Formats: sequence, C-alpha cells, structure tokens
Amino acid sequence: MITEVKLLTAISTLTFCLTVWSCNSISVFSPEAYKQAVDLKVESLELMFFTTSPYADYEENVTYLKTELRKAYEFALGRPNNEISAGQWEILINEEGNLLGGFLKRWEEEGTLSEMFIMEMQTLVSDAFDTIIGLESGKIDPSEFK
Repeated sequence: MITEVKLLTAISTLTFCLTVWSCNSISVFSPEAYKQAVDLKVESLELMFFTTSPYADYEENVTYLKTELRKAYEFALGRPNNEISAGQWEILINEEGNLLGGFLKRWEEEGTLSEMFIMEMQTLVSDAFDTIIGLESGKIDPSEFK
C-alpha cells in the first residue's frame, strides 16, 4: 500500500512538473499520436484482464503489444519538441519500472498474477496512459495557426 502511495505521488509530481515545463516548449497536437495512445490504452488494459491465466497462453499477444508500445515511444521520440511525451512513454514501458513494462515482465516471470494485483495495476497503468493522452490533447492543433 505504501509503495502504491509513493508511486501515485511520483506520477502526480512528474505530471505536474511536466505540465509546468510543457508551457515553454512542446510539440503541436498530433491526431496520430492521440489515437495511438488511446488505442494502446484499451489494448493494454484488455490484455491485463487475462494475466490470471498462464503467460504462455498470451505470449504472442504480449509480443505484439510490446512492439506497438515501442512504436508509440519511437514515434513520440522522433517528433520535434516532444521530449516530455517521449519521456512518459519511456516510463510506461520500462521493464524495470512499476507500470506496464514491469507488469508484463512480472507476468512473464511468475506465469500468472493475482486478481487484486491486476486491478491495482490497471488503475496505475490507466492513469499513466491518461497522462500521455492528456498531454497530447492539450497541445495546440496546427490548424489553429492559420
């Protein structure tokens, strides 16, 4: 429980700092990046429901999801003035971290996960995706420059 509080505090602090810093230098809105984040949120949370089952049964699904997550990270990384969004993706997919990347690694190592743990992690992963989605949706649409 204390670890969850620390993680939530860290996510909140990071979100606040990134929001303040983003006012200075941030890329423009990308409908593709927004759709990518929403789609991956839905796919990730859906797959997390199945982690009470053996990892081996879903290994192909995990490989596919990890590839799509890396694509989203690389897309974010390649956009100009988009370091904040790329950093959020990196935190989310880090296998040594406490969000989706670490969750998937733990499932692979342990074979199955408990329902209580899954529910708690779904909340954290959902919040992390919401941060990415909110950051993207808060950017200025290039059409507004005309």
